[in-house]
Amino acid sequence: MNNTDPLKKAVKDHWEAETCGVRYGEGDEIEKARYTLEPYICDFAQFNKAKNKKVLEIGVGAGVDFVNWLRNGAHAVGVDLTEAAINITRKRVQENLIHANMYSLRTADAENLPFADNEFDIVYSWGVLHHTPDTIHAFREAFRVLKAGGELKAMIYHVRSFTGILLWIQHCLLKGKPYKGLKYAIYHHLESPGTKAYTLDETREFLHEIGFKNINLKTILCAGDLLNIKPSHKYQSTFYKLIWKFYPRWFVKLVGDGFGLNLLIEAEKI
Repeated sequence: MNNTDPLKKAVKDHWEAETCGVRYGEGDEIEKARYTLEPYICDFAQFNKAKNKKVLEIGVGAGVDFVNWLRNGAHAVGVDLTEAAINITRKRVQENLIHANMYSLRTADAENLPFADNEFDIVYSWGVLHHTPDTIHAFREAFRVLKAGGELKAMIYHVRSFTGILLWIQHCLLKGKPYKGLKYAIYHHLESPGTKAYTLDETREFLHEIGFKNINLKTILCAGDLLNIKPSHKYQSTFYKLIWKFYPRWFVKLVGDGFGLNLLIEAEKI
């Protein structure tokens, strides 16, 4: 990590304090919550097609997806900016009795991956690369370490989403700053400091410029859009409990995935 970058330090500190998913419990509890709230992850990742492939996961979090790569016979390498995530993931792998020669875990910066060019068959990253200060460079690194014919599977955040709108209403409209856009609201108020979100056109453009081919993008509603998530400590007041209770989830589902926060990326290095 670049220790001179205050934003990256703030991102690291945020996720050291609470690794993604741990508010739902431990071990199997985290896995159950993850795939219940976001059941489309397994179809997107296609863990069952990774046997004997070398997979890099950037941002392992609580290790749920990482363990599933291993269960399906992949040789997986996991990196995360935080020691907390690496420790949780290592414990999860050991609980699943995965042989040590099938995986490795280490702290590393997505913008400066410690791997040779053309090393991996799959680079996978779910909800991570939008947090690093230079997201585009992180995608360049993913491209660099992929083998020719390798596949990128990643999720980043989509600007025109119900989550973005909710944050804009709360932090911009109701505070007399309606001129501040969705990107501003997401950058300053969604998860770690400096979180970014992109349009489909922006995403396709930067992936194309990096050199990715056969780019496939789609957006999908996430648990955050539907307010099905377990609220963090910031949202424990009676006011927020009422919002959670009366939130019009039926309307969000009716409008559909076009306003989903999760932007799913599949692309190849040819």
